[in-house]
Amino acid sequence: MGDVVSSHLDESKREMITARTRDVMREFGDIYEQQYAVALFNSVRFEIEGGGGPQSQLLHRKDPLAGRCIFSGNLFQYLEENRKWRNRFVFVAHSYTISLYETKTAHDRGLHPKSTINCAGYKALTSMEEYMDLINTSLPGIKAKVSSSPFVKYATQFPLILWHPYARHHYFCVMTEKEQKKWHAVLQDCVRHTNNGLSEECRVQTPAFTDAVRLHRQAKGHFGTWDMMCGAPPQILANLVMETLHPELRNLIGPRLKGKMQQRQRNWMLISDAVYRQVLAQTTGQYDALVQACEAERPPLDAALRTDMDQMITSKEHVSSKIRALVLPKAEQLLRGSVQPYLSSILEALMEPTSRGFSEVRDVFFREMVEISKNSLNGGGKDKLGEHMERMSMLAFHPVKMQSCYEKVEQLNLEGLQQRFDVSSPSVFVHRAQILMREQMDNAVYTFEQLLHQSLEAQGEDDLCKTIQRCQDRVVKKYDYDSSTVRKKFFREALLQIIIPYMLKQLSPSYSTELPRFKELIFEDFSRFLLVENIFEEVVLQSVTKDIMMAVKEAAVQRRHNLYRDSIVLTNSDPNLHLLGENPSVDWATKFGGDEPEPEGSVGMRVEGGGSSRRRRQVVSMIQLDGLPLPYESCLEVPGVELIPEEEPEVSEVKRVSRVEEEEEELGSYEEPKSPDSVDEIRHLINPVVEVPVSEKENQTSLTNGTEPGSGTITLEDGVQEEVTLITTLVEGSPKKSDKVSPQEIVQRLVGNRKQEADKERQEEAAIKEIEIAVQEDERERIATESDAERLKDSSPHDDSGFQSPTNEGLDEGEPQPITNGLKGEDKMVDPAEVEVVLEQGDETLHSGSETGENFGEKMAQYASDVPCEI
Repeated sequence: MGDVVSSHLDESKREMITARTRDVMREFGDIYEQQYAVALFNSVRFEIEGGGGPQSQLLHRKDPLAGRCIFSGNLFQYLEENRKWRNRFVFVAHSYTISLYETKTAHDRGLHPKSTINCAGYKALTSMEEYMDLINTSLPGIKAKVSSSPFVKYATQFPLILWHPYARHHYFCVMTEKEQKKWHAVLQDCVRHTNNGLSEECRVQTPAFTDAVRLHRQAKGHFGTWDMMCGAPPQILANLVMETLHPELRNLIGPRLKGKMQQRQRNWMLISDAVYRQVLAQTTGQYDALVQACEAERPPLDAALRTDMDQMITSKEHVSSKIRALVLPKAEQLLRGSVQPYLSSILEALMEPTSRGFSEVRDVFFREMVEISKNSLNGGGKDKLGEHMERMSMLAFHPVKMQSCYEKVEQLNLEGLQQRFDVSSPSVFVHRAQILMREQMDNAVYTFEQLLHQSLEAQGEDDLCKTIQRCQDRVVKKYDYDSSTVRKKFFREALLQIIIPYMLKQLSPSYSTELPRFKELIFEDFSRFLLVENIFEEVVLQSVTKDIMMAVKEAAVQRRHNLYRDSIVLTNSDPNLHLLGENPSVDWATKFGGDEPEPEGSVGMRVEGGGSSRRRRQVVSMIQLDGLPLPYESCLEVPGVELIPEEEPEVSEVKRVSRVEEEEEELGSYEEPKSPDSVDEIRHLINPVVEVPVSEKENQTSLTNGTEPGSGTITLEDGVQEEVTLITTLVEGSPKKSDKVSPQEIVQRLVGNRKQEADKERQEEAAIKEIEIAVQEDERERIATESDAERLKDSSPHDDSGFQSPTNEGLDEGEPQPITNGLKGEDKMVDPAEVEVVLEQGDETLHSGSETGENFGEKMAQYASDVPCEI
C-alpha cells in the first residue's frame, strides 16, 4: 500500500498539493477577514436592537448528550493492511465519533482505540450495488460490474459500508439482516449528526465562515447548495480544496495506474485518501491561525461599532435604497417569470414528507406515553417508573426508535427542480429536517420530564396515571404549536436556499460592473463593515422574501399539513413552565431506582471529570441479537441493555423474567399485554372489539352504527376521543397499586362506561325528540289560530321576551301545574317533572361539552323563546 502511494505521490506532486492548498486558503482568508467584520457588525446590531420570532412553548435542554455514551456493540471490520476481517468492539461517544477497539475489555481498561472514524461527509450503504455505482464515478473510463469480483470480498451477505468521495472507505459486515438494519440506523445517525453544520451559538465566526465559503464558490461559478458543507471548518475547507484538486489529480494519475480494474480502483482510493489527509492537516493549521488573527482584532472593531452604530445604519440604508432602485425592476421581472410559477410546487414537495416525519415523531412520543401509563395501571411502582423515565429521557437520540421518523423525510424528492435551480441533491434539506425532528422530540421529552417531576414533588405518587395523562396532554399541545413554528421556519429557509442562489446567478453578471461605484457613498471608516456585495445580496433577498412568506402563510391559513397561523402561537403563554427550563435534567435512576448494585462493565455511563471513575447513566441504544450462538459475540449484550428495548422481543428472545411474569408463575392466571408497536395497535387497544356471551345477547344494545341488537359484538368507536380519555376513564375505577388489572378487566370497565354513556345519550335523544314534537305541534296550532280573535282575547298579552302568562284559575294549589303551549282545546300537556329531568340531563351534557348537550341547549332556548307556557 505504501509503495503505491509513494510511487504516484512523489515529492513534486506533494509540493503541488501544498501550493494549491495554500492558494485556496489565501483566497478564502481574504474573504473571511471581510466577512468577519460584517458578521461582527450584524451581531452587535442585533444585540442592540434585539429581535426574534415566536417563543418556543416546549423547554429546551442545553446539553442533552453531556457525558453520555450513545451506542456500543460488536461487528466485523475489513482491514486494508492484511485484507482480513477482524471482530471489533464499537463505541460511539456523545460526539458521535466511532471508536474501534480490539475487544470490549480493551475499552473497559481505557486503552486507546485501534482506529476512530469521523463520519462527516460519509454515506452509509447496505449493498454492493450502491457502492459500485459510486465507485464507478471515481475513475472515468474504468467501470466495474456488480457481478464481477470486487476488491473486497465480504464474509457475509449483510455488508455495511461508509463511503466518502475523497477519504478512506470503511467496510463492515454482520451475520443477520436484523443486525444490518440496526447498525445501518446507527451509522446513519452518526453521519446525520456530524453533517449538521456549524453551531449557531457562534454569532460571528459561523456566519463569517459560511458566507466566506459561499462567496468563494460563487467566484468560481458554483451557485446553489453544496453537499460537502459538512463537518468542522477544517474539514469543509479540505473539501473546498479537493473540489478542484481531486479531478486534476485523477486525470493526472489515473492513466498511470497498473493492474486489473478492481486493483486500479483500490489503488486510486488509497491515493485519494493520502491526498485528503495531507490537505486536511494543512487546512487545520492555517484556519486556526486565521481565526486567531481575526479574534485579536475584535476588541477595537467592537468598540468602533458601538460608538458609530447609528451612523453606520443610516449609511447602510442610504446605499441600500440606491442599489434597490437599480436592481429591483429586473429582480421582480425575474421573480414573476421564473420563480413564482414554481414556488407552490417546491413548497408542496418540501411540506409533504417533512410533515409526515414530524407527525411520526408525535406518534412515537405517544407510544412511549402509553407504555408508561400501562405500567402505572398495572401497579409498576416507583422503581418501574424510574426505569421507564430513564429509558425515555434519551428517546430522541435512540437511532432505531427514531428511524421510522427519519424514513418519512427521506422520501423528499425535488426531481425536475434540481437542474433548474441548481440544487445538487435534496440530502441537505433531508438532514436538516431530521435534525429538527430530533430536537423537537428531545424538547417534548424534556418538558414532560420537568412537568412530571414537578407534579410528583407537589402531589406525590397518588393518582399517578392521571398525573401522567395531564402532563402528556400539555406536552402534546405544546408540541403541535412548536412543530408548526419549526416547520414554517424550515420551509422559508429551504425556499431561500433554493431560490436566492438561482437569482444571484442570473443577476450578478448584469450588475457586477455597476456595483463598485456605490462604494463612493460609504465613509472610509465604515467601509470595513459595509460591503457593497453584501448589500446587493440583501436587496435580492428582500425582493423574494415577501413571496416566500406569503406562500408559507397561505399554507398555514388553509391549515395544510397541520400548520398554524403565527397569531395562534401563544407567546410566553406559560411563564411558570419556562422557569423549569433552568433546572437540570432529572436523574430518574437515582430518584426512583433505589440502591440496587450496578452491574460491572456497564456501557451506558456518565464519565465524571474525564477520569476512569464511571457511573452507569443511560444506554441510549444497544444492538443485540439474542438466541444466536455467534462465535464472535456479534452485537454483544451489555449489562443495562434492558433500559432501552429497541422493540418488543420475541418469546424466544426474552432472557429475563419480569416482576409481573414471576407473579404469573405463582398465580398462573395473568398474562401481561404486549406493548403496541404502531398507532393502529394503540387504537385497537383503546377501541377493542368485545365478544358478548350468548346469554347476554338479548339484553345488549348496539353501541355502533350498523350493528343490530343481539349480534354478539360491541365495537367501541370514537377512537380519537378515547385516546385522550382512556387513561382518565380507567383510573376512575382502577384498583390499588398492589392489585393487578388484567386486559379483560380494563375492557369490561371501558365497556361499562361506554354503555352508561350510551344509555344517557339515548335518554337525552328521546327527551329531545319529545320536545321537538311538542314544539312542532304548538307552532302549527299557534299559526292556525292567530286569526281567531276570541282565543287571542282570552290569552294574556305577551311581554317583550315572547312569553305569556295565562291565568291558572281552577287549578288546585297542591296539583302539579301542567305546562302547555298556552292554547285551549287539544293542547299537548308536558309534565314539569319530565322537563326538570331533561333540563338536569341537558345541563350535565352541556357541562361535559358533548355535541348532544349543545343541541339540547339550543332546542331548549328556541322552545323558551317561541312557545308560551302556562303556570
